[in-house]
Amino acid sequence: MAIITLTSDWGTSDYYLAAVKGTIYAQLPDAIVVDISHDIRHFDLEGAAFTIRNCFQSFPKGTIHIIGVNSEESMDIPHLAIEAKGHYFIGADTGIFSMILGEVPNQMFHLDIPADTGYFTFSTRDRFVKAAIHIAKGLPIDQLGDACEQLNAKLLFQPTIDNKSIKGMVIYIDTYGNLITNISEKLFRFEQRARAFEIAFNTYKVKRIHTSYLDVAVPDHLALFGSHGFLEIALNQGNAALLLGMGRNSPVQVNFL
Repeated sequence: MAIITLTSDWGTSDYYLAAVKGTIYAQLPDAIVVDISHDIRHFDLEGAAFTIRNCFQSFPKGTIHIIGVNSEESMDIPHLAIEAKGHYFIGADTGIFSMILGEVPNQMFHLDIPADTGYFTFSTRDRFVKAAIHIAKGLPIDQLGDACEQLNAKLLFQPTIDNKSIKGMVIYIDTYGNLITNISEKLFRFEQRARAFEIAFNTYKVKRIHTSYLDVAVPDHLALFGSHGFLEIALNQGNAALLLGMGRNSPVQVNFL
């Protein structure tokens, strides 16, 4: 029984999501269709990549992930089906595959699939679903089209490091307003070398990393490493983005003392 996930920036007020699900079920009635998110900000590749990257490996190997964000095809942005880490991904090669995986996939193929309609604005329904059904039926992925030699690369911003600091930034804000940075716990521990530190953001500073939001009083701010493995600025039962006046790309700096 195939598992197919959907990620898009469509929201749920229009017909797009229902049309895609209906097309899947019409061709594969026993499919399990899982919505990862349809509340990605419009055209937000980085947000979509962050969301998928942090959950796709929780699914069983063989899961097929359809990505309906910036899905139109062009000469420079082909439609691809790829296999990596035991999973399949179908979407437009906007750079999102490179951001999700951070490595070269095992297999990459252009989609040589005609659309069922004469329109080109709903590729997720008219092409991606057909590719997903092909894979779900156990047919070889290399039958979908010609091999792709190289992905479009779009790298996530990396922190800058010197002997005394790590300069990072907010790369994602979740629905609670928690500010997730690009400073990983692995990088922080490596650079810390048992030194004291302070974490500076906006006009605030903290000198401790907590393990739980409940470690501070309501609605105090705190820093912690979330389940995604990155440094996070949050408020206990509060919206850090709103109340701290921060957003995507806001700087966050770790200073070693």
